[in-house]
Amino acid sequence: MMSIFLVLVAVMLSLAAAGAIFRIARGPSILDRVLAADVLLTIVGAALATEMIVERNLDYLALLVSISLIGFIGSVTVARFVTDRR
Repeated sequence: MMSIFLVLVAVMLSLAAAGAIFRIARGPSILDRVLAADVLLTIVGAALATEMIVERNLDYLALLVSISLIGFIGSVTVARFVTDRR
């Protein structure tokens, strides 16, 4: 039963990552590309969290926190940059 859910989660994360990469490549504006990059970081974090749940360890916890902080700081920085230009 667990392997079915693991395959389902892997397929969903792969499709979401493919959509985010497509948006990064074809996004009409820089904001679309930044948002897609943030979504891609979130997907990577979800994949790390899934792997930690399946393996029942906390080996990647520091990496997960780092990815989350980088995504947050990057999004806030771009949002501030865009509001300053308007």
